[in-house]
Amino acid sequence: MSEVRVLVGTRKGAFVLTSDAKRKQWDVSGPHFPGWEIYHLKGSPVDPDRLYASQSTGWFGQLMQRSNDGGKTWEPVGNKFVYDGVPGTHQWYDGTPHPWEFKRVWHVEPSLTDPDTVYAGVEDAALFRSTDAGQTWQELPGLRSHGSGPCWQPGAGGMCLHTILLDQNDPLRMFIAISAAGAFRTADGGETWKPINHGLHSQYIPDPNAEVGHCVHHIAMHRARPDVLFMQKHWDVMRSDNAGDSWQEVSGNLPTDFGFAIDVHSHEPETIYVVPIKSDSEHYPPEGKLRVYRSRTGGSEWEALTKGLPQQDCYVNVLRDAMAVDSVDSCGVYFGTTGGQVYASADAGDNWAPIVRDLPAVLSVEVQTLP
Repeated sequence: MSEVRVLVGTRKGAFVLTSDAKRKQWDVSGPHFPGWEIYHLKGSPVDPDRLYASQSTGWFGQLMQRSNDGGKTWEPVGNKFVYDGVPGTHQWYDGTPHPWEFKRVWHVEPSLTDPDTVYAGVEDAALFRSTDAGQTWQELPGLRSHGSGPCWQPGAGGMCLHTILLDQNDPLRMFIAISAAGAFRTADGGETWKPINHGLHSQYIPDPNAEVGHCVHHIAMHRARPDVLFMQKHWDVMRSDNAGDSWQEVSGNLPTDFGFAIDVHSHEPETIYVVPIKSDSEHYPPEGKLRVYRSRTGGSEWEALTKGLPQQDCYVNVLRDAMAVDSVDSCGVYFGTTGGQVYASADAGDNWAPIVRDLPAVLSVEVQTLP
């Protein structure tokens, strides 16, 4: 029987939740790194024991942690490039005599084929890669030197590279998203990048249809269909059927098209999930009712999923990396809230229950389905 491992990053530590394929009883391990911000925690898809964590504080700066035993023990990696002994300094080597400074690692994305290769998206926006399991990191400078770089602007959460999607059919192709610059695609392993924002419309920028400058909150895809992308934007839920060359809105009958998280059912590529938030200034569910919305038609129609979720006086948020799915036959869907709850559905969203609560504010949720 499969085992499911849910990796939770919070404002004050990391937690590892485990269950069998029934997903009814959960064991909780943690907090790991208590008191530290764990912005993202993710496991390798080819080595179930290899985990990576982005760990930071405003005082000690950015660290990376690696586990080789599924989260039982951890070791710092790559820190000679991250932390130079000066509190509050965040530095990774970029090939120059003076390392470039940044604020934090927003997203860690292990390779689909090699447990020792891992990517990291940082703020201010840049992309790094390690080929030795996080010991050393090198920037992929083609992104930050893209000609559109001077037009990039920070969103409310900073100018963060928060999404990295790898194409399982083409190891040289990947997609990234930056707030507030937009989405980009590479076909040569990160040497060069193409903006993929045609069809996006953002009314609060000088040119609403600009090539770059859009505040993309998150992008998701089903691994079996890497040309089909779904986007939760700062207003608007979008879809692309041509690897981002063009986008069309699929917000449909959602109560609001503002939100952060979006994900795709593990077995049904046309089934997608979002968690609408009232507005860009009121980061909580409309009417105080926590509802996940599911579309089984790729975005043309949406249904509210409410069973087991609080339907009054609920004013939490769900952040961009705080939703994930497992690959059990009956797809499990998970999300964490800024109120410290992690909710799970073992039946693709029909029924929900909190599998842990009263944690620090949840920043990220990732899931591993283990043999």
